[in-house]
Order: sequence, then structure tokens, then C-alpha cells
Amino acid sequence: MAVTSYSTWPHPLPWQQTSWKHLTAQQDHERLPHALLLSGPRGVGKQALAEALIARTLCHHPADTACGHCHGCAMLASGYHPDLLTVTPAGSSRQIRIDAVRDISDFTQQTAQQGGYRVILMQPAEALNVAAANALLKSLEEPGGRTLFLLLSDIPSRLPATIRSRCQQWRLTIPDADDCLPWLSERLGREEARFWLRVAGGVPLRASELAESEERGLRQQLHEVFDALVRGAEPVAEASRLAGQSVESILGYGIAWLEDLIRLGLSGDAETVSNPDLLPLYRQAIKNGRVHDWFRLLDYAREQRQLLSAGGNPNAQLVLEAWLVRWSTLLRS
Repeated sequence: MAVTSYSTWPHPLPWQQTSWKHLTAQQDHERLPHALLLSGPRGVGKQALAEALIARTLCHHPADTACGHCHGCAMLASGYHPDLLTVTPAGSSRQIRIDAVRDISDFTQQTAQQGGYRVILMQPAEALNVAAANALLKSLEEPGGRTLFLLLSDIPSRLPATIRSRCQQWRLTIPDADDCLPWLSERLGREEARFWLRVAGGVPLRASELAESEERGLRQQLHEVFDALVRGAEPVAEASRLAGQSVESILGYGIAWLEDLIRLGLSGDAETVSNPDLLPLYRQAIKNGRVHDWFRLLDYAREQRQLLSAGGNPNAQLVLEAWLVRWSTLLRS
């Protein structure tokens, strides 16, 4: 039942104010459902909204947000609250297994130690395996009084319909740039914020993540690999330069670049791309390849990334090599 120790007290992010007002109004009028499914692209702020709601729910004197001073808030800030259970994939596992759901059943049968709500946070909810999802249904159907489930999901379509139907669904969409640029500009500066927000497809927390030095370094390294492939470099050798890097992350960049490439190839409009600094590479690729071939490579990259994320392919380096061979063939055809 350990929870994250907060270095700053959890608040909804600036672009989440409308959702926050609706949630807190439901809570204040005791109309908040027993189960919420918060979904949306990774980096849109699902965790921030969930943490703010958890803090307010466990607070003894909530106002617009948690007070930050009561005993409930003090326990949450310390890193432990007896009435909060956090469920994530255990260890190196990519799945939430049935044992974790049994813990939920035991937890919901107990009386809240602080006399308020019992809160269960599960993320990513789509990591539930079949047995765990089936077992969770009983807890969702018979949660007991003053119980709140918060399920967070990047891809809710991967959740069984039976789970989704038992939750009130809140889809957090990509915010307008005007709503998140001031927040991002405080961290990166205005021009950097605009550039990385475009690279991130408008997703603000992803933009902040991409701007960090480690992510910048991987992106630059991958850019250099593709420039080398255009010049005729050997793809397996180039793959070895990327050894030790996350192949899932590399495929994520590649998917974004292929989507850019296809948009540019179909429209011819450079304003449609998310990575304007890669336009020379895109134009070279368009000159050498055909759009339907890029679609096939995109499908391959998505399939392999999904397999890796599910633990279905044990040799990530072979996946990377095979993918770069396919890129190389198209770049030089």
C-alpha cells in the first residue's frame, strides 16, 4: 500500500481545470461514481489528475484541492497511507496478475482506517491479464461503500468491455497549445516549448520529457543513424551503435517519423509534420520510396512495439536490426 512521496503537493495541471471542476463538483455532491477510468495519450497528465483527486479524497478538510496540512495529507506526503492501494505490474512483469487483484478484494473488505474512503489506483489498467481482469469484475460490481477505483489507461480499447462498462470514463484529450504553453514555457523557454510541443504532437508532459538531455541525446543519435543509412551505411552495424538503448523508445521515434513522412508524402505540406528539423531526411526518403511501402513499415513498427511492450518478443536487438534493414532498403530503393 505504499504511495509516492510528493515533493510538491498534487494539483491538477493548468489545462485540466474543466475536468477538475466537474470531478470535484461530483465529489462535493456525493455523486462521484465508485470507479473512474481516466484515459488519454501518454503525457497528457492522467497521473497528475488522479493524484490530485486521491489527495482530495483522503484529505480531512478538502477545499478546491487537498488542504496539505491535516493528518490524512501528512500520511500521504510521507509516502504511506493505509487507505490507499496502488496496483501496478510487479517487478519486471508487464502484466497485472490475479494476485494483485486478490489484494484489492482483501483491501475493499476492510474498514477504512481513517474513517473515510478507500482508494485503489491501478495503472496501466490495460496491463491486467485475462484472469486478473475477470477477478476485478467482482470488486467493481460490489465495491462496498466509500470506495473509489481510479484506473489509468493510455489505450483503453485494450481493456475488456466488461471493465470499461463498470467505470465512468473520462477521456483526457490533447490540450490546446494556448492552455499548456505557458506552463511548458516556464520550464523550457518559449521557443524551446513551442518546438518540443510540436515534436510531441501537442502532448505537454511528453514535450517536457523529450526536452530532457537523455531523450534529446537518443533522438539525435537516431537521427544520425538514419542520415548514415541514407548515405549507404550497413544497418546491422548502425543497430549496434544503439545497443543498450530502449528499443521501444527507438520504435516510438520511428513511428512518429513514419507518420510525418506519410503525411508529407500525401500532402506535400511541410506544416503537417511534427518534426520540422527532419524535413531533409523526409524529403530524401520520399524521393527514394513509395508511400504504400512506408505504410507497411509503419504497421511493422507498431506491431513490434506492441509485442515488446507485452513481453512477447525476447530479443529486442534483433527487432531493431530487422527494422533498420527495412528502413535502409526503402531509403536506398
